Amino acid sequence: MDDDDVANRKVSFRKCLEHLSGAGKAIGVLTSGGDAQGMNAAVRAVVRMGIYVGAKVYFIYEGYQGMVDGGRNIVEANWESVSSILQVGGTIIGSARCKAFRTREGRLKAAQNLVQRGITNLCVIGGDGSLTGANIFRKEWSGLLEELAQNGEIDKEQVQKHAYLNVVGMVGSIDNDFCGTDMTIGTDSALHRIIEVVDAIMTTAQSHQRTFVLEVMGRHCGYLALVSALACGADWVFLPESPPEEGWQEDMCIKLSENRARKKRLNIIIVAEGAIDTQNKPITSEQIKELVVKQLGYDTRVTILGHVQRGGTPSAFDRILASRMGVEAVVALLQATPETPACVVSLSGNQAVRLPLVECVQMTQDVQKAMDERRFKDAVQLRGRSFETNLNTYKRLAIKLPDDQIVKSNCNVAVINVGAPAAGMNAAVRSAVRVGIADGHKMLAIYDGFEGFAKGQIKEIGWGDVGGWTGQGGSILGTKRTLPGKSLEDIAAQMRTHSINALLIIGGFEAFKSAVLLADSRDHHPEFCIPICILPTTISNNVPGTDVSLGSDTGLNAVVETCDRIKQSASGTKRRVFIIETMGGYCGYLANMGGLAAGADAAYIFEEPFDIRDLQSNVEHLTEKMKTTIQRGLVLRNESCSENYTTDFIYQLYSEEGKGVFDCRKNVLGHMQQGGAPSPFDRNFGTKISARAMQWISTKLKEAPGKGKRFTSEDSICVLGISKRNLLFQPVTQLRKDTDFEHRIPKEQWWLKLRPLMKILAKYKASYEVSDSNQLEPVHPRGHEEPAAI
Repeated sequence: MDDDDVANRKVSFRKCLEHLSGAGKAIGVLTSGGDAQGMNAAVRAVVRMGIYVGAKVYFIYEGYQGMVDGGRNIVEANWESVSSILQVGGTIIGSARCKAFRTREGRLKAAQNLVQRGITNLCVIGGDGSLTGANIFRKEWSGLLEELAQNGEIDKEQVQKHAYLNVVGMVGSIDNDFCGTDMTIGTDSALHRIIEVVDAIMTTAQSHQRTFVLEVMGRHCGYLALVSALACGADWVFLPESPPEEGWQEDMCIKLSENRARKKRLNIIIVAEGAIDTQNKPITSEQIKELVVKQLGYDTRVTILGHVQRGGTPSAFDRILASRMGVEAVVALLQATPETPACVVSLSGNQAVRLPLVECVQMTQDVQKAMDERRFKDAVQLRGRSFETNLNTYKRLAIKLPDDQIVKSNCNVAVINVGAPAAGMNAAVRSAVRVGIADGHKMLAIYDGFEGFAKGQIKEIGWGDVGGWTGQGGSILGTKRTLPGKSLEDIAAQMRTHSINALLIIGGFEAFKSAVLLADSRDHHPEFCIPICILPTTISNNVPGTDVSLGSDTGLNAVVETCDRIKQSASGTKRRVFIIETMGGYCGYLANMGGLAAGADAAYIFEEPFDIRDLQSNVEHLTEKMKTTIQRGLVLRNESCSENYTTDFIYQLYSEEGKGVFDCRKNVLGHMQQGGAPSPFDRNFGTKISARAMQWISTKLKEAPGKGKRFTSEDSICVLGISKRNLLFQPVTQLRKDTDFEHRIPKEQWWLKLRPLMKILAKYKASYEVSDSNQLEPVHPRGHEEPAAI
């Protein structure tokens, strides 16, 4: 990237925020309904972005109750009010159920309390009930003010000055039960809690050959149950939206005993607390336990997770999501006019979008109505694209048809891991193997990357061989960084020997580079004229053709957890700045997003060139910070961001310049970022994206019945990735021109537009590019294109 590019980008950012001024405006922020991890990150973003654009921001404590009671419950916030809350679960401004706000008298009091402080912009973080309440309040606003004026509570001037109320909602709910958004704030963290418990239970269940029935939250929505079942490979799952068919008791017992017969030592059954049968009668964990004990005689235990799921520290995903939503909410409030309807800031794919609040709430209520009327297929469709894909993938992977019912394709499909290990690789292999077997293919596992391929380390792999792989970190098949270049002859010979008809490559930049080499060698080696699909899997997130690589979420969580601990240590010693080096090669994704999620003061990355003046300004910034109550600093540095400004250099510079004001420590995170069990996001994403890749391979193979067909077209060797809101297969030959091969990164990276967000929240002057469209979008229950719902 040359200097002109950087300059142009800075100018375009500046244009975006110039016309947004919060001067003279007041924003009230409240959290309402059940708490969710990440609410504090959203509150922090609203407060800091509000102050940044010149608005006054008020905390409204205890939700709507605080709005009705007024007084000390509505307090102006400052920059330091939201320091050190990013990593805290729950909500620091409290949340309460409020009966008074449901009455007109209560709303009258609330309106009076807001007008007294000049608040005409509300940011509500909560579930559909909280957002519905805010919308009713907005509609009644002018009538409430007139009534207050008639009663002499406020004067006519105030009525004119505060004539309309703007409302923007953010959905904070661990259930992910709000239609219109792919993920609500708190869902990912709740999945972290569930999966931690499931992983722990699996080891004890294995020891005693037990069956565990796990009950998770979700009174009206089965999202948590479904995704955790998908992420741990549960034997059976009960959801309110998709009740089991009549006679499920017998089917379930057969399934459990079949799994035991396949040498599986444990069974996991996951139940949503709102699980029902087709007659809308509840199915309880105890009922299931009694059934298993009575029919099968298995030693069975019930574990009810309860409020554990709401607690704990928010995941990196939730912090970034909440920070993006919070900033977007402030921008939406500043752009609102009296005619603008109340909106919800939401996530679609990885894009921030604004949706009409009323329509979203209506659709959420339609799901419940469909379930009440026993229209369960409609309920699943209304839940949206993500839910339906999850359900279909779970069914395909959990239940194996008898061999005589599977139509054989007479094709051999091989799976290989390439590059550095990354969490989620095993989940992707498991999914590919099972979907391939269900499609009638013979599945072959290639061990130890292309080195193993050339040596013939290839074995058939069966349905049962990949049981329990989802939660395993690293790469069970073994992986090497070696490219196929020197051993193309040997690899072609192995492909002939094993008559391989298609290849799935799971790996990082090496996987992409290998695919380019194979594409180039097709003329000399007809064996490579087969469908080849690449699943980008690397913690660095540096593969062209996708916005998010499998494994990067787990790597990011490792960075953020370490930063949290380091910040805590710095808070204890006071006046200390930590310099932390992250992995990622030349790609600054981990440093940048880690900085955003951990609340860093700066993140140095290769994609945004910096010089000694930038380093000096950061030191000055930290010197000023040490004069406030926040006496600690956190600076992230990507390992290859600069040849000369090394971690040691920056550490020494900061130590020298900060003498007498702060001292410095440095920490190189190293390979711990590659290890550990995969995060729920990576397990789920790996499972789904791999199933989709196998579908593509099967479709290609069906186009070419018989052994003789050669695939020579560009679109027979593709990268499967998320692009904005959709899952796309993109030919490697096309992606070549978008790739900087020297530095192993794509030429354009979407997350760079979140750079200013990190800077603004760390109190630097930066210009933020407002969302891709600042218009309200219609709510589509289902996408026409292929959804990237993650």
